Amino acid sequence: MKKVIVFLFVIVIIVSLLSESQNQVLIPNNSIRFRIIANSNNIYDQEVKLSIKRELEPVIKDILDKSTSLKQTKSLIEKNMNNFENIIKKYIVDYKINYGNNYFPEKEYKGVTYSAGNYESLVITLGSGLGENWWCVLFPPLCLLEAEKSQTSDITYSTYIQEIINKYST
Repeated sequence: MKKVIVFLFVIVIIVSLLSESQNQVLIPNNSIRFRIIANSNNIYDQEVKLSIKRELEPVIKDILDKSTSLKQTKSLIEKNMNNFENIIKKYIVDYKINYGNNYFPEKEYKGVTYSAGNYESLVITLGSGLGENWWCVLFPPLCLLEAEKSQTSDITYSTYIQEIINKYST
């Protein structure tokens, strides 16, 4: 019986380590980041930031759906700068929009910490840009993957080992 308990304990540890490593997503060096910085942290400015993000999502999704490479994504972003600006202008807020090498503070994404530095990115700064920001990765299309995941129904994944553990632990 002790051998079974030890065996099950080892299996539980292995399964938990594997599931933790699967949650980590590495952002490659050849990536394009996206950041929207709010004017301030007051409720109104944060809501404007999120409203702009929501309006930009279909345009960005269209870009990412059409793109198959880093070069193509860059080109499509540059071609859509006017579309981005037209959406932001609706909010009657001062803004700066820049596509190029922009500073990103240290960020954590899916359990991995990325150093502060200049990264190729699309950055929209609203007003004085002193508020919290929203950010993601356009290429590879991690923004799109996350949005699609959040729109899917809950799915439960299991493995044979997990089923055995559950069977004998109850």
